[in-house]
Amino acid sequence: QVQLVESGGGLVQPGGSLRLSCAVSGFTFSSSYMNWVRQAPGKGLEWVSSITSDGSITYYADSVKGRFTISRDNAKNTLLLQINSLKSEDTAVYYCTKDHLFTFWGQGTQVTVSS
Repeated sequence: QVQLVESGGGLVQPGGSLRLSCAVSGFTFSSSYMNWVRQAPGKGLEWVSSITSDGSITYYADSVKGRFTISRDNAKNTLLLQINSLKSEDTAVYYCTKDHLFTFWGQGTQVTVSS
């Protein structure tokens, strides 16, 4: 069955960095458009970033542009999100999701930015 498993979250100080990973199985990852979505405490879902199946084109929300980098390793069926210059407002659960319709979701990984 389809599985998406996020990891790499944690507690980090403002200005710090994290690298999130999403290991996928159960579908052809190398053919799939992928996304990162986050949900801050008490708020709705926010789209963060997307990447085409071959990794050649990436998209970012204005709130993360210049600080976040999405990438993928199709040989390892892994989606990545490098997060730099973290701010308190980046505190959220981060989810990886599949395709333009966000049809499948992982369980999420918590990122907490606090001093």
